[in-house]
Amino acid sequence: MAQQEPVPTSLPASVAPALGASLAAVDAELARRYPGGPHTRQPVHTVYVPADRLRPGEPRAWGDAALALLDRHAPDAAAFAAVLGLPPEPAAPVHDRVRAKLLREPVEDLRVDFEDGYGRRPDAEEDAHAARAARLLAAARAEGTSPPFLGLRMKCLEAPVRDRGIRTLDVFLTALLAAGPPPPGLRITLPKTGYAEQVAAMARLCEEFERAAGLAHGALRFEIQIETSQAVLGPDGRATVARMIDAAAGRAVGLHYGTFDYSAALQVSAAHQAPDHPAADHAKAVMQAAAAGTGVALSDGSTNLLPTGPAARVHHAWRVHHGLVRRALARAYYQGWDMHPGHLPTRYAAVYAFYREGLPDAAARLAAYAAGTDADGVLDEPATARALAAFLLRGTDCGALTPDEITATTGLTPHHLTTLAGRPPAL
Repeated sequence: MAQQEPVPTSLPASVAPALGASLAAVDAELARRYPGGPHTRQPVHTVYVPADRLRPGEPRAWGDAALALLDRHAPDAAAFAAVLGLPPEPAAPVHDRVRAKLLREPVEDLRVDFEDGYGRRPDAEEDAHAARAARLLAAARAEGTSPPFLGLRMKCLEAPVRDRGIRTLDVFLTALLAAGPPPPGLRITLPKTGYAEQVAAMARLCEEFERAAGLAHGALRFEIQIETSQAVLGPDGRATVARMIDAAAGRAVGLHYGTFDYSAALQVSAAHQAPDHPAADHAKAVMQAAAAGTGVALSDGSTNLLPTGPAARVHHAWRVHHGLVRRALARAYYQGWDMHPGHLPTRYAAVYAFYREGLPDAAARLAAYAAGTDADGVLDEPATARALAAFLLRGTDCGALTPDEITATTGLTPHHLTTLAGRPPAL
C-alpha cells in the first residue's frame, strides 16, 4: 500500500495546544454549568396536597376520584373525545390509556404542602403533621404503592417563616429516614425564591442535614419555585434564574412556575391569572433559557378552574385544562401542577394524545436519520435527532407509547434510542 503524502498546513504545531490551554477554564466551566439533560424520567405533573389533608393511600384516592368523574361525565371514548375535541383516530387508545394509568399509577409526583395550601399553624401541630406525612410516605413505599416521585414543599426562607420552614424540613426528613434511606424520587420544593443567596442557603441546609444524618453528599436535591418578580428580573436589572441555578451547586432538579403568586406580583387581575397569560409566558421563557443544558427540568404551574359540579361545568373545566396542557407541551413545558383529582383525566389525555399524534412523524424522521437519508424531504441534524429520540422516550416514560411500538416504527432498539437521546444507559 503506497504511503500517503502529508497534507500541507501552515500553522505551527504549537498553536492548537496553546489555544486549548487558553480555553481550559472555559471547557471546565461549560462542563460544570451545562452537563446536558435532564437525562432521566421527568414526571408529567406534580400533585400538591396540604399536609393536614394527606391520607393513607392518597394517590389511589385521587385515581378513584378521577375514574368516578370519568364514569359520570365521559363514560366512553366517544364521549371523552367529544368533550375534548379529540380526533376520532387516537380517541380510543387515548381513553384506554388514561383509564389504565388511573388504575395503575394515578399520581406520578406527590408533594406534601406546608406552604400556601397549608398556612400557618401552631408549632406542635406542624411538627406532628410533618412527622405523620413522612411516615405515610414511608409506609406507601414499603407497600409498593408510592408514586415514583414524592416530597414536600416547605415554607420559604424569607425571615418571617424561615425558622419554621427549616424545622419542618428537619422533622419530615428525620421521620422519613427512620424508615430507611431516602427514596430515589425524593424532591424538596423551595417556594417564593427571589435571590440567589436564598438558593445558596438552601443548598447549605441540605448539606448540613446530610452531614448530621450521615447521608452521602448530594443525596438531597430541591426544586426552585419561581413565583416572585425578583426571580425573573433582579433589582440590578439582571436575569436572576440562571444565577439561582448556579447557586444551587448542582442540587437543583427543577424550576416550577407559580401561576398565582407570580401573576399577583405583577398586578395581573384575578380574572386573568392563568398559565397562558403573556406575563406567564415571559417568565417561563426566561426559566427555559436559564435551564437549558443544565440538567434542571422545567414545570408549568396550575389552573384554579376545577372540574366540579354539574356536567356542563365539568366539561368546561376539562376543555380549559386540556387546552392548557397541550399548549404547554408544544412549548416544551413537559410538567405541570394538578390541584384536583378531576385534572388527572385531562392531564393524561393531553399528554397521551400529544405523543401518540406525534409518533408517526417522529418515528419516520428518526428512522431516516439512522439510515442516513431524509424523511419526505426533511433532513434532520444531530440536535434534532436528539430531540426526536427524547420525544419518544418521554412518551414511553409516561405510558403514552410502548417500547415495542417505537421499535416497530423506527427499527431502533431502546438502547439505540437512549444513545441518540444522549441519556445514560439504564443500569
